[in-house]
Amino acid sequence: MKFKMAEKSLFAMLLRSPWWISFVVVGIIVLAARALLPAEYFVVGALAGFPIFVVGCVAAWRQLQAPNPARVAEMMDAIASMPWRTFSDALATSWTRAGCTVERPAGAKPGPADLVLKLGSTITLVSARRWKAATHGVEPLRELHAAMQEQGASAGIYLASHGQLSDNARIFARDHGITVLQGDAVAALLLRK
Repeated sequence: MKFKMAEKSLFAMLLRSPWWISFVVVGIIVLAARALLPAEYFVVGALAGFPIFVVGCVAAWRQLQAPNPARVAEMMDAIASMPWRTFSDALATSWTRAGCTVERPAGAKPGPADLVLKLGSTITLVSARRWKAATHGVEPLRELHAAMQEQGASAGIYLASHGQLSDNARIFARDHGITVLQGDAVAALLLRK
């Protein structure tokens, strides 16, 4: 069973916020414990901020590991001018660095899956051919899902570096185990070390 944090929970919001906000919240908790609790209970009250301190540390680590926004913007410009083969090779290199085995699907005719990622016994199909489309509807996601079922893949990834995903496509992806990488997330994937 995979644990997924609620998107609007306090911890999820703090993880998305700048790291220092978590430490300010911890400081407020400690000050409130000092002001409102008797001296013998101060330590117990102050420890209530420990989970938020941990979240702040995780947020700081993630933000330090994230690529520079200027480099992300440069990569987005580069992606816009890349031909398909160069883009596909860059994706394959990025996933290979992440420890995946990358294969190209067999067959002369392009299908819904452009890359097959294998990590252990997990198979993930990647659809990246429409990476420059202005709008992304539900049909390419349906084709990817059908290919996932046909090949026994446990997950799918749909890349859309430019343009917007329709609401129906977003709902379909969520309901069928397809991860959508859009915009800056695609650039961050290619910049990952």
